[in-house]
Amino acid sequence: MIEVVQAYDSARIAELPTDDAAALEKKLTIAQARFQDRSGWLAPYKRIAVLHKLALLVEQQREAFGMLIAREGGKPYSDALVETDRAIDGIRNAADLLRTRAGVEIPMGLTPASENRRAWTIQEPIGVVAAISAFNHPLNLIVHQVAPAIATGCPVIVKPAMATPLCCQELVKLVLEAGMPEGWVQTLIPESRPLSEAFAADPRIAFLSFIGSAEVGWRLRSMLAPGTRCALEHGGVAPVIVDGSADLDAIIEPIVKGGYYHAGQVCVSVQRIYVHAALKQDFVERMSERVARLRTGDPRLPETEVGPLIKPAEADRVEGWIEEAASGGARRIGGGRISDTTLRPAILVDPPRDAKVSTKEIFGPVTCIYSFEHLDDAIGAANALPVAFQASIFTRDLTVALDAAERLDASAVMVNDHSAFRTDWMPFAGRRVSGYGVGGIPFTAREMTAEKMIVFRR
Repeated sequence: MIEVVQAYDSARIAELPTDDAAALEKKLTIAQARFQDRSGWLAPYKRIAVLHKLALLVEQQREAFGMLIAREGGKPYSDALVETDRAIDGIRNAADLLRTRAGVEIPMGLTPASENRRAWTIQEPIGVVAAISAFNHPLNLIVHQVAPAIATGCPVIVKPAMATPLCCQELVKLVLEAGMPEGWVQTLIPESRPLSEAFAADPRIAFLSFIGSAEVGWRLRSMLAPGTRCALEHGGVAPVIVDGSADLDAIIEPIVKGGYYHAGQVCVSVQRIYVHAALKQDFVERMSERVARLRTGDPRLPETEVGPLIKPAEADRVEGWIEEAASGGARRIGGGRISDTTLRPAILVDPPRDAKVSTKEIFGPVTCIYSFEHLDDAIGAANALPVAFQASIFTRDLTVALDAAERLDASAVMVNDHSAFRTDWMPFAGRRVSGYGVGGIPFTAREMTAEKMIVFRR
């Protein structure tokens, strides 16, 4: 059994049974049987109907899901409602894919050897999907893995984060209520880490969708059976550049939102802010004043803007990193402990470039501010780490914007917006250590398909 507690105060929410090796074997056997029985595959119109019904069911429980996200994950209730709305839209987005998903014609008759032939491709489900998810978006991340699997016709077994399994379990119940036959969407709550690894490495798994730390993701990839494809979504140390032409009146709010949303527990959260030296003092003053006004506390309260970290150990770690940076010469603004899991938002000005806060993903309510004289220096510093995910630049100079967009090492560059901006239909992918493959509902659906060519000789 595992105990699920509130992130804010560790109050017990529920106790769930775990799955042992026999349970995992049963789930894999069922999923494989569903995939191998082609006569039992759901027609596209039936999958569309399931997804539309699922979206409606989640919409009917919007407030309940929002509160559950706030309780088990610690995300402020107002933001949890936004996550629920995104999940609803994502489910509908997955259904819409089936209206345009198709193969292509392959030209024939271009040589004597290809004469009198027609060739085309069709899209088939790749097979059984293993989905391993993270805690920070306990409903929407599950939707990003389950909804594309339903759309493409893949059986999926989803393992939620052990700290936040309840949204996943509730969503899968609604999948069944929406009309999905038994065995196509299952949950896994493994009793041990070795069982999670055995799940990912099983040769019946055709595709692994992993959202979590780089350490775990790359280790799982090394264990995959031959032929298993995967997509790995890890984290970054997102850089934001504030050019000398930036309008400070317009940029403080989005930067604060990008840095402290969900207490910084976002893989593309604003972390490293490079500010032109001419603006630095004014920027620090304005940023400090806005961060000081952030309302931190119980995520269940509608007025809360910053909630807890997921576990006390994470709060301990983030506090330790702040202390290390301050001891190394950083100017600390704000910070401090409110509870076992809750930290006041902090700013670190000029932390050492080799400090943990400058080189590793903080995943906490902390941003770091550095100054630069020349854009080349800011871009060089932004690109200096082995991680590369999303980045941003604030500027009113079109030449600077285009130059930075081309030269920043990132899979996406936001101009005049924070690095954590995302819609659920856009590609979302880390480069190098930050990930492998492409996320986003349409792109995940494409990863879950296998293309088959058919050649017809007349």
